[in-house]
Amino acid sequence: MLVEEGDVELEVPGEATDGKQEGVFFNPEMELNRDLTVATLRAYRDRAAPAESYLDATAASGARGVRAAADGWDVTMCDVDPDAVALCESNLDRNGCEGTVRHEDANVEMHRRRYDVVDVDPFGTPVPFADAAVRSARGLLCVTATDTAPLCGAHFESGVRKYGCVPRNTEYHAEMGLRVLLSALVRTAARYDVAATPVFSHVSDHYARTYLRVEEGAQAADARIDDLGHVYHCQHCLFRTHERGLLADAPEACPECGEHLQTAGPIWLGAAHDPEFVAAVRERVPEDCGTAGRARDLCATVADELHEPTHYDQHRLTKRWNESAMAMDEFLDRLRAAGHEASRTHYGGTTFKTTADVTEIRAAVA
Repeated sequence: MLVEEGDVELEVPGEATDGKQEGVFFNPEMELNRDLTVATLRAYRDRAAPAESYLDATAASGARGVRAAADGWDVTMCDVDPDAVALCESNLDRNGCEGTVRHEDANVEMHRRRYDVVDVDPFGTPVPFADAAVRSARGLLCVTATDTAPLCGAHFESGVRKYGCVPRNTEYHAEMGLRVLLSALVRTAARYDVAATPVFSHVSDHYARTYLRVEEGAQAADARIDDLGHVYHCQHCLFRTHERGLLADAPEACPECGEHLQTAGPIWLGAAHDPEFVAAVRERVPEDCGTAGRARDLCATVADELHEPTHYDQHRLTKRWNESAMAMDEFLDRLRAAGHEASRTHYGGTTFKTTADVTEIRAAVA
């Protein structure tokens, strides 16, 4: 069937699937992801030089690559499925776009050639592509992960196996997953003396998406490793703390309630976005895209988020305290009035970040 997305028309498989069957896969629910990709590419091109070549490493129907080509990028699309290759070529022709389509394993293509921007958007984990991707990308690396259960600790063994760290299933599970993903990408890049720095990240629906600026240099890579560390979390009272370093040194017990603390890590503790860059992405969201309003709202929230490595959910806290929830604006105003920094987050309508610990939060809003 034919679908319109942004300013292009695409031929896609006739039925939306869960991606587990054979054949070319197109997910209409990823339109927000692709709309934000176009905006991010625009923001990056306006700030970097050179910013011309773009690799859609796991192209499938070519939706992402064709949209980049229509926006002026020198696009290469790659897929191991011959039907996908044919569909990519057809979609380029349909929209009068120039581009190269390769019938090739993505890892082979990324080891052979370098691109200003490399985009890895596979079904499931991106880990099998990470080594080749960080070596292929000259400036910007874009990565999607849809295996959220392993990332957030719900499938614990799988998360440890794939991402090389200990994930924990907490009430901030979406952010845990994002920071597990960032940790794996930063550590992979550092092995090749490449520093990977997140400039925009979000967790939407069933996936985590991040964009990382990459630069070569051992010292810069070392600085990114310094932003890895561990979170110590109490499932009883929801207290949490964190510390940088590759070796975990958890407190013997929760300082608030005396219960055992779970350890997660090494995860990414640094900033998951650059506020100025995210603001630039927001300004460049295409007017004709189907998720323009949602994309701009998400960018606005992300840009204002504090750089704390975990977030709270007001409803979870007040339920634990046997107290009534209040309007989020009033809740945040009380935290700020008590001298704490506080911001909303894009992870949910009642989620927030703050420099206060759980005891200080309760005292501020009581």
